[in-house]
Amino acid sequence: MKQSKRRGRGEGAIFRRKDGRWAASVNLGWKAGKRWRKSFYGATRKEVADALAKALRDRQQGLPLANEKQTVSAFLAHWLEHTVKPSVRPRTHQSYELLARLHVLPELGNKPLAQLAPEHVESLLARKLASGLAAQTVRHIRTVLKKALGQAVKRGHLARNVAAMVDPPRLQRRQQGQVLDAEQTRMLLAAAESGRLWALLVIAVSLGLRRGEILGLRWLDLDLDKSRIAIGQAIQRYSGIGLKAAEPKTGRSRRVLNLPQACARALRAWRARQAEERLAAGPEWRDSGLVFTTPFGTPIDPRNLHRQFKALLMAAGLPQAVRFHDLRHGCASYLLSQGVPLKTISDLLGHSSITVTSDIYAHIAPQMLQEAAAKMDALLDG
Repeated sequence: MKQSKRRGRGEGAIFRRKDGRWAASVNLGWKAGKRWRKSFYGATRKEVADALAKALRDRQQGLPLANEKQTVSAFLAHWLEHTVKPSVRPRTHQSYELLARLHVLPELGNKPLAQLAPEHVESLLARKLASGLAAQTVRHIRTVLKKALGQAVKRGHLARNVAAMVDPPRLQRRQQGQVLDAEQTRMLLAAAESGRLWALLVIAVSLGLRRGEILGLRWLDLDLDKSRIAIGQAIQRYSGIGLKAAEPKTGRSRRVLNLPQACARALRAWRARQAEERLAAGPEWRDSGLVFTTPFGTPIDPRNLHRQFKALLMAAGLPQAVRFHDLRHGCASYLLSQGVPLKTISDLLGHSSITVTSDIYAHIAPQMLQEAAAKMDALLDG
């Protein structure tokens, strides 16, 4: 029998318009007494045929047809407010919002979400790299888009995640700050010994805690008799909010560590000093429960800690290029050079995985390999 070339009911139609453009439409049935159709337009027959085929597949699978009028801007705004904001730390939400507002929306914001293609994302990332933006920042832009479009796919707004189809820019090896050696570390602690930051710096040097983790330590997190410390929160400054306690950076950042005896002694001395400050402050004291506070019991602002740290570097005659975060790097570097296993150091630092630790401290590996070869020579030649 001769087969009909006509499409069946509900299979859609493709035709060429008088202006030369191609169009396709699919019947969506009746709603409120009106026949509803979905139309697609393109420069070629194949373009509209592909769009029609996708729409028919989505309809067969029970997925809603993509809203051609919804823009990338509208979708990202909804995603940031209703998906991201309730589920992440305020600082993470602010970071996502900033990346979207400064880099994604100016170029892709007006584009219909359903028409977003891998080429659009690829071009965006290439332009950002060409403008001089750091590769890591460009990777963050892709990450935000990938997460957002992943949600769009999950909810049936898109059939594919075009950001996931684009490779992130390659990163060069991370450049470390200026890490203090053992003698310089002792000089820093000596300069701080009579001041309010001494115990705080002992903790930073010994345990490699993040700045926010140190500022977020509570007395209830400490067991000085058993020399143990629990990391359960961090103090951060948020734009428009101020100082606020937040969850640790990653799931593995919530951890329990053993305190070196030097740390336990420093914390006992600090507890006695804080008790004196409480008496001196009288009714102006604000009991925050935090270990490290201002003379009035309130949280220490990270910006003030930065200024005080730089003043100590100057007093100790140490390079001003050293960052507070470099104390964390110094702790890890020293432990690695002493042969402490990478997995142990990763647990100490609260990294999300041992791969992160290995990547950050890869520069120490050649030195350790050289030491290992020397030790093997001593064994074989001995």
